[in-house]
Order: sequence, then structure tokens, then C-alpha cells
Amino acid sequence: MSNAVPPFIVAIPARYGSTRLPAKPLREIGGVPMVVRVAQRALQAGARQVVVAVDDQRIADALAGQEGVQICMTRNDHASGSDRLAECAAHYGWADDSIVVNLQGDEPFAPAAGIRAVAKALAGDDAPMATLATPIIDAEELFDPNVVKLVRTANGRALYFSRAPLPWARDAFAMNRDALPSGSPFLRHIGIYAYRAGFLARYARLSRTPLEQTESLEQLRVLEHGHAIAVRLTPEPFPPGIDTEADLDRAEQWLRTHH
Repeated sequence: MSNAVPPFIVAIPARYGSTRLPAKPLREIGGVPMVVRVAQRALQAGARQVVVAVDDQRIADALAGQEGVQICMTRNDHASGSDRLAECAAHYGWADDSIVVNLQGDEPFAPAAGIRAVAKALAGDDAPMATLATPIIDAEELFDPNVVKLVRTANGRALYFSRAPLPWARDAFAMNRDALPSGSPFLRHIGIYAYRAGFLARYARLSRTPLEQTESLEQLRVLEHGHAIAVRLTPEPFPPGIDTEADLDRAEQWLRTHH
């Protein structure tokens, strides 16, 4: 497999009405709106096109003047970020084989190497979709329902994603749930995806599925309909995404210590 990074588009779904953190894309970290930080990360990764799929003029206004960033106004009733990006792909008429990286609008510190890695993972696999993961190192993270866990096959395909602890270390957890047993493949899902533009259009036509709705995880729609997702380990850590006020406070602290 070539080490070259294929040409890719980064599309960022940015929804105004987040339930847990209202007006999330506009919340500032170090004085800069979150959505602007995410778009800057996409540009740093070397995307050939960076598009922010918005559903509210206020987000578009926050991005005005960001060189190299395009804004696509989308409907406000999409079930998921991937559905929003499918509207975007149709709007721009991206070729079916174009690699589209879905960088979530709440990943302001996504490393450029990770964005490139997910595009490369898709190019090097015949799965229609790819994503990233990173090892979980403490029990608190494993038991946190806001942290999405995943298990995968020996050849790196996703078996399942869940907000529940996964896999369940039966014997170890019967004794103690405060520490993780060594040797178990605990993985945190990083919410970044790559897909071909043609599959994005297919995804939006797939009916929503029971597990997707139960766990509130859009990637389960792909698995439930029988499609494969390639999973690779991230080459660099992704600081956790921003979902709550507490996450926002942590992001401010992270920025102070890393810049």
C-alpha cells in the first residue's frame, strides 16, 4: 500500500441546535469560535476543498472571511452529520469516487495527521467507509457513556460501536471495575469518518435503524445495513471532542498548556 495521502475533501457538519451545548459551533475557545478552529485544522491537513455544512446563518457569519473555507447551507432536519454531508455532496456534484472526510464540528483540536490518516485508511481498503480509534487507558473512560467504544475484527473492520463498556471483561470486572485488565482491546472511537462521495449518497437513502436510534450513533446504520467500516488506530492523539460545558472548560485548559 502506498504511503502517499490521496487527494481528499474535508466536509464539516455544523449544526446550531445541539441539545447538550446550545449554539455549539459558535462557542469560543481561546476567543475563536469552535467551528473556525475546526475549519483551520482541515486546511492544515491539506484538504483540496474544505466545506462547512451549516444549518444556520449565524454559523455562516462566523466563518465569513476564512480564506479557503466554503459554506454550504443545508436543511435543518437532517438525522445525522452524514445525512447533512450527503446534501452537500449533491450540491457540489462531487464525483462518486471522491474521498470525503467528515470532520465533526466539535473536534477543534483534530490533528492534521489524523485527518490525513482516515483518508489514507479509506484509500487502502475496499470498505466503503473508514474511521479511527485510540486505546482506552482508564476505567473511567470505558464506563463513560459519552465515550463511544468499538470492537473490531482481526483484519481491522468494525464489529460494533457502543456507549456501553465494550468488550466486557467478565472475570476481571467481577472482581474490580476501578482498573482495566491488561491485554483487552479497549478502544475509544474517534468521530471522524472518510467515505467515497457515492457511498455518502447511498448512506442518506438507507433507512434509520433500531441500533442507530437506540445508541444515537449514526455509524451503526452502516453496520446494520451490512456495509463494512475500516478502523485504524490514529497516528496522533485526538483531544476529546466538545459536548458539554465541562468539555469546553477542559478545552480552554488544553489550549493554555499546548500553545
